[in-house]
Amino acid sequence: MKSLVVKVKKFDGSRTWWQEYKVEVPSEKISVLDILVKIKEEQDPTLAVRYSCRMAICGSCGMVINGVPRLACQTLLSELGDSHIVVEPLWNHNVVKDLVVDLEPDFEKVRAVKPYIIRDVKEVYESDKEFGQKPEELERYYNFAYCIQCGLCMAACPILGSNDKFLGPMALNAAYRWSADSRDRGWEERKKLIDTEDGVWPCHLAYTCSAVCPRGVDPGYAIQLLKAAILRKKRP
Repeated sequence: MKSLVVKVKKFDGSRTWWQEYKVEVPSEKISVLDILVKIKEEQDPTLAVRYSCRMAICGSCGMVINGVPRLACQTLLSELGDSHIVVEPLWNHNVVKDLVVDLEPDFEKVRAVKPYIIRDVKEVYESDKEFGQKPEELERYYNFAYCIQCGLCMAACPILGSNDKFLGPMALNAAYRWSADSRDRGWEERKKLIDTEDGVWPCHLAYTCSAVCPRGVDPGYAIQLLKAAILRKKRP
């Protein structure tokens, strides 16, 4: 058994404080999420933590662990190399309770960039035509389609820390993914939103968004590709 001290930043709607828990775990291969669930079940039933799949697919368990935005289910104790764990809610988000934050503003920004294929209505509903795609066309956006909208990139973004109107890496990654799709015709619509003072231009190339992505997506690069497309006056 290994002894741990887990320090959690708690919030009950009116005040914020740090709470420490002493935990015994059987192995260093246990995840931070497992440790938090153990605390909730055995010590503090009031501890609020959001989770679902436990497989780094749903993106529910995003939080800041030892100063880095991570998915708790994907972060093993052995990776942290410490017996003292500090956990806090995602930065740049309003806290609902304890480690649960409000992700709706992130989703609103993603919806704003129209994350779907845009075609002429008649072309879609009044035609038997198939919208085929070549392998090389798929390659242009394939990596960016892996986004699970967990919000880690938004938490890591230094621009969002000072300007919450900035669309941010999650929404801009979606804008590139759909605009780069050869079947899409919505570039001009999306460009009206992203070619603005709160669109792509506030990005300072910190690439912290890409560094924390649990799925290997590179939203920082997506933003630069969008800038290039705007300057060249040509769709991605």
